[in-house]
Amino acid sequence: MEESSRTLSVDDELVETEEFAVERVSPTVRLRKVVRRLLAWREAAGMRQDDVASALRWSKAKISRFENADQIPGPADVLALAAIYGVNDAERDQYVALSLQARQRGWWQSYGDSLANNFGEYVGLEAEAKHVREFAIDLIPGLLQTEAYAGALVEAWVPQVEESVARDRANLRRERQKNLIGDDPVSVSAVIGEAALRQFVGGAQVMREQLDHLAEVSKLSNVDIQVLPFAAGGVPAMGSPFIILSFAEPDDPDVAFSEHLTGCVYVEDVDELASYNLNFGALQDKALAPEASIEFITSLAGDLRAR
Repeated sequence: MEESSRTLSVDDELVETEEFAVERVSPTVRLRKVVRRLLAWREAAGMRQDDVASALRWSKAKISRFENADQIPGPADVLALAAIYGVNDAERDQYVALSLQARQRGWWQSYGDSLANNFGEYVGLEAEAKHVREFAIDLIPGLLQTEAYAGALVEAWVPQVEESVARDRANLRRERQKNLIGDDPVSVSAVIGEAALRQFVGGAQVMREQLDHLAEVSKLSNVDIQVLPFAAGGVPAMGSPFIILSFAEPDDPDVAFSEHLTGCVYVEDVDELASYNLNFGALQDKALAPEASIEFITSLAGDLRAR
């Protein structure tokens, strides 16, 4: 798992900002924009999918695939839909251009089959997110993991993945972590359960390095880490880790994301998102303040150092 085989540190921000700069452009986000607009156009025109299918001699399934982002509409498709919906030229041309961008390959797609559980869509969304909020119960968030910690997780997976897949996933994680620093870094707010800090993933030394890394990366102005201690007792969303992605553009709504053993779930429903936001705020209230959290993490690392 080499490449520039070091984990992110605050020193990197000072001396290697350029190396880590990465343009956060995501065809995934462009597709979401186009899909929402196509649906809004149809609803504004007062047309049903059946009406559109009949007018364009398309199948209703094709329109449904476009509106559910199961198929990327091409420029000609957007032109045709804009014509029957009566969309003005300027708005039509804007979304024709977006449809072209949505068909471009994202940088993460070069990892192909190495992406687990349809994770590619998440990486695409994260690449352009302005703020990542994560509730982690028994696992250090991926954006904050060290190489050794992540490698130990891979070794623990059942069934084992091929070495080439493990290497690709390590490289992918490194690319994602580049977004933590640079000219326009992503903001990260993480609420991490005490169990994640005490689980000896990879052994005592690997875990001590991981804890030290959390303390170090917390010095970045865009990273906010809070510990949810065992002493907090019952807490909101207990047993349900999740991530909320927020974007700079006001017309790009939040997306909530959660993983399970064999797949993942994306949530965009407004009412459900309100619940995720409410629960994350409540978790922050239950967790230790950032300063106290880093003291807690540093203390745990010190205990491991004394072993």
